[in-house]
Amino acid sequence: MSGIEATRAIAAADPAARVLVLSLFEDEDSVFLALRAGARGYVLKDAGEEELTGAIRAVARGEAIFSGAIAGRVLAYFAQPREAPKVFPALTDREREILGLIAQGHPNPSIARRLSLSPKTVANYVSAIFAKLQVADRAEAMIRAREAGLGG
Repeated sequence: MSGIEATRAIAAADPAARVLVLSLFEDEDSVFLALRAGARGYVLKDAGEEELTGAIRAVARGEAIFSGAIAGRVLAYFAQPREAPKVFPALTDREREILGLIAQGHPNPSIARRLSLSPKTVANYVSAIFAKLQVADRAEAMIRAREAGLGG
């Protein structure tokens, strides 16, 4: 069993258990996998005796602890700007654009003119949007879009 699997098993068996991972790996994926598995700390194997002892005591007190190099990486990871999740990720960008115009109350001919598309193409997009959103009609699509912040 891997360290991640062991951490997950320990956390599942005893949610109050405090696991400190001691690892060679300092990449973000390894660190975040350990944390998601239930680890309360992550220290590199090259840590000195004092650092390791301090980490064990900190985790035992209920604190979260990381080696200096790990802490720097974790902070850098969270400091990076993240792209906001897309509203209705099943929709293409064009479908999302058309849905926004539907939410603003534009009929298909108006959308076609605005986007330089044929009315038939817009009708096809609208049908695809309805299917992906699992809505029955334009009014329902409009409500879903407005609730999600589109068309404002």
